[in-house]
Amino acid sequence: MKENIAVEKSYCFALKVIKTHLYLVKAQNEFVLSKQFLRSGTSVGANLEEAAGAQTRADFVHKIHIALKEAREVNFWIRLLRDADLLTKQMSADLINDSLEIIRILTKTLITCKYYDNKSQITNHK
Repeated sequence: MKENIAVEKSYCFALKVIKTHLYLVKAQNEFVLSKQFLRSGTSVGANLEEAAGAQTRADFVHKIHIALKEAREVNFWIRLLRDADLLTKQMSADLINDSLEIIRILTKTLITCKYYDNKSQITNHK
């Protein structure tokens, strides 16, 4: 089976999110914001797994869009937790770097899908 870099990176990111969530709960006694962070951070990978099993191209694109939205949302929570002094600058920087890499991959995936969809429409009209 061909390796899916976005799925692999989002899985590793989700593990970091879980460990960070546990840190926030245990060390910082923070429960509300960390739960939102946990949900959006693990949702990225879950939606990419669903995309990998999509039944149609439209379903695939839809799941990638959802994963991208979740990746953007988790950046908000990371910045908020950092600026509230609940995460160290290094912890937040590492998480943001990982999420931005996933965002770039997903954005490129959607651009590629759109390119091939447009190319297909042009070919079908000839």
